[in-house]
Amino acid sequence: MTSPLPELTALEARILGVLMEKEKTTPDAYPLTVNGLAAGCNQKTSRHPVMNVSEAEIQTALEELRNRLLVLETYGASGRVLRYAHNFGKCYGVPAGSAALLAILMLRGPQTASELRANCERLHRFGDASSVEAYLEELATRAEGPLAVRLPKAPGSREHRWMHLLCGPVSMAMENEPVLGPATDPDRCAVLEARVERLERELASLREELRAVLPPSTGD
Repeated sequence: MTSPLPELTALEARILGVLMEKEKTTPDAYPLTVNGLAAGCNQKTSRHPVMNVSEAEIQTALEELRNRLLVLETYGASGRVLRYAHNFGKCYGVPAGSAALLAILMLRGPQTASELRANCERLHRFGDASSVEAYLEELATRAEGPLAVRLPKAPGSREHRWMHLLCGPVSMAMENEPVLGPATDPDRCAVLEARVERLERELASLREELRAVLPPSTGD
């Protein structure tokens, strides 16, 4: 890449993130239709912030992304319904690991290296949090222009969070944003739902471990 690409809007970033995610998680449905993109953009879980955008808004954003070659049109195998695929890695000149991290940041907002490693599991497998940090540092120090930035530690957090710069510089408001995000009900509920799901999985795992080490109950 010889010159920086124009900054993305929040919707354009969400569309690219959805395309990059679904390419890995639902390959049979990829490339995506506008309807499929609307479902992915407006998804209530694993998204921050939660959006509610129309297909018309998505279509307008897709046209802009297509003009910048970030999105490619195809009719797929059926040849009947227009579908869309991303061209992110080639346009930005980043490897698969970096692209996966940027996709998750576009979909979920600021996260720590540990959170990114867990959330990227289905897109790209990192050996440990330090390898995630290495990719992030590379994104933050690119000669062509940084694509990620390390944010100050949130209150009560032991790790720094990271955010992408695809939509431009990160504001101080975002740097000081609490982990739960803006105090809007849909956003808070989505974050809390994700945390509850994770805690439930961890609790189930702990119960299994306890069953393995404790002697079976014989009863009276």
